[in-house]
Amino acid sequence: MSVTTDVVVAASGITRRYGEGDAAVDALRGVDVQIPSGQVTAVMGPSGTGKVTLMHILAGLDRPTEGHVAIDGRDITEMRDQELTLLRRDHIGFIFQFFNLLPMLTAEENVVLPLRIAGRTPERAWVDEVMTKIGLDDRRHHRPAQLSGGQSQRVAIARALITRPTVMFADEPTGNLDSTTSEEILKLLREAVSSYGQTTLMVTHDPRAAAMADRILFLADGLIVRDQGQSTSQEVLEAMSEVSAQ
Repeated sequence: MSVTTDVVVAASGITRRYGEGDAAVDALRGVDVQIPSGQVTAVMGPSGTGKVTLMHILAGLDRPTEGHVAIDGRDITEMRDQELTLLRRDHIGFIFQFFNLLPMLTAEENVVLPLRIAGRTPERAWVDEVMTKIGLDDRRHHRPAQLSGGQSQRVAIARALITRPTVMFADEPTGNLDSTTSEEILKLLREAVSSYGQTTLMVTHDPRAAAMADRILFLADGLIVRDQGQSTSQEVLEAMSEVSAQ
C-alpha cells in the first residue's frame, strides 16, 4: 500500500460488511482516503452513512471486511490485537462526545492516565503546558463532578494530546455542549493544530465544527461522495443539503 510521506493515515478499498447472505449490509463500500499531517479533517454525512464506522476502522477500533489501513506508514489491518493495542496507545488520541473521564480521578490525573497506563512518567513541564493551554490550570485538582461540560471536554482534549499522538480522533466533540462552549472547544482544537501540528480527524453533524476544518469529507451510502476544502458554515450546510438529496 503506497502512502505519501506527509500522510499519517491512509486507507484503500475499505469495505465493512455486517451480516451474511441476503441480510448483509455494507456500511462502507470500497473507501479510499488519505489524512494529511498537521490538518483537521472533518467527516460529515446523513445519519447511517458510515461516518463512525470509518473513524473506528481508521483508528484501529474495528477491522474492515476488505481493504487496508496504515497509520504512520504501518499497515494495521493484519496486526494482532496486542500489537494494535500498543499502536493505539502510542500513536492515537481519542476525544469522545461524552468525555469518558474517570470520576474518582482529578482533572490532571485523568489527563496523565494514558501515560500512567503506558508506564511512562509524565513530563511535568509538558503537563503544565497542556493544562495551561486548555485553560484549566486552576481546575487541575477538581474531579469531573466539579467541572462543567465544557471543562470536562477540555480535560478530554488534554488527555488526547498528552501522549503527543500521531493522530487525534474526535467523535462529535461538541455534540453534548451548548453553542458558546462548543465555540470554545472548536477554537481549542484549532489551536492544537496551530501550536503542535496535531493531525485531527473529527466526525461531526455540526456545520460550525466542520467550518473550522481544513478539509471536509462527505459520506453517503458508505462512500465518500464529496471532498471539500475549507468552507464557511453556510457552504457546509449547502453541501450537506446536496449530499442528502442524492
